[in-house]
Amino acid sequence: MKTSIKKILILFVLAAMLGCNKKPEEKMNITAADILGNPEYLAISYGGYRQTSRDIQPTIAELKEDMKILAAMGVKILRTYNVQLQQAPNLLKAIDQLKKEDPNFEMYVMLGAWIDCENAWTDKVPNHEVESKANAAEIDRAIALAKTYPDIVKIIAVGNEAMVRWATSYFVRPNVILKWVNYLQELKKLGELPKDLWITSSDDFSSWGGGDPSYHTPDLEKLIKAVDYISMHTYPMHNSYHNPEFWVVPENEAALSDHEKIEAAMLRAKTFAMSQYKAVSDYIKSLGINKPVHIGETGWATISNGHYGVNGSKAADEYKSGRYYQMIRDWTNQAGISCFYFEAFDEPWKDAKNKQGSENHFGLINLKGEAKYALWDLVDKGIFNGLTRDGQTIKKTYSGNKEILKINVLIPPVAYQTVSH
Repeated sequence: MKTSIKKILILFVLAAMLGCNKKPEEKMNITAADILGNPEYLAISYGGYRQTSRDIQPTIAELKEDMKILAAMGVKILRTYNVQLQQAPNLLKAIDQLKKEDPNFEMYVMLGAWIDCENAWTDKVPNHEVESKANAAEIDRAIALAKTYPDIVKIIAVGNEAMVRWATSYFVRPNVILKWVNYLQELKKLGELPKDLWITSSDDFSSWGGGDPSYHTPDLEKLIKAVDYISMHTYPMHNSYHNPEFWVVPENEAALSDHEKIEAAMLRAKTFAMSQYKAVSDYIKSLGINKPVHIGETGWATISNGHYGVNGSKAADEYKSGRYYQMIRDWTNQAGISCFYFEAFDEPWKDAKNKQGSENHFGLINLKGEAKYALWDLVDKGIFNGLTRDGQTIKKTYSGNKEILKINVLIPPVAYQTVSH
């Protein structure tokens, strides 16, 4: 009897050991189809730049530090934006090293390939009818990285807000994005790229047909058919200034307390994002096409001395940012929508000449390594214990004092006032 029990225990231990040995191999086989829409694989937009210039690239050590912080938060898929600079290749090296150090470490990447029109970012007039000659090399770099790291790169996104017309410095027509999406899909068919690698483009909701009907073109329809899924952007915070009808406090809420006005406004902001998502989804369905729709970007800045601050829509502050994050995560997780929340960390290069510019302050963690209000609950749970960023332990902003945080919270304008344009 004792011998039998002993044998059973030995077999049990061996089976457990074999199961552990299989884990990395099983993770190797995880695909975008497994990840996207799965709330166990939280998504986020990532940039690791600490300085006011991207000439100073984050080191491998700094990237690994960031990956450990994000993994502790439950994030398992990142979105990057270009492969022109060294950050994306180094990020893949950093993740690869972490996986070798710990076979249970899990992080995947939606690799962005930047797309421009001719004369983009020069002193010449952008030619939106012709693409930049640099695009081909950018696609080639993305292909090389996807081949080198097939266990990490699960998605390639062709372009970032590259079709929306307000991107006046660089936008292209949908036929350019279509050309490169078709090219990558053909490489998959030929076996030169993994067959389970998903191809998309990440763009504003309007570019995907959810807004102005002038975007409804035959080339867009072809593109929707060509991609593996739709990656759309929605920004209620930006719209709080540019299209403030949903944001201002209606007269029938004038008697509410300040807190109630803010909560009601944030609920309207969430509803606004949901409506843009639905508009894209409905347009795609109207074409008789059945494709997943996920959110490639949405976010809320915590500081603004411009359009979204005290002299503008009064949207940007840390409390509202935290509420938006919580509301969007709750909605998308429940609905089976991946949300590449923008963004993980503050990046001061985005508006280098204006320290208080909103673009510098979309991160969930600031440059002091402090977790903003959106993540205070995770600090309380101890998930950052033992982790540092640039030598700084992860603590709460405002020393965790909610009353001090609320001092900086702005009340949205009321209906009979106007947002200054």
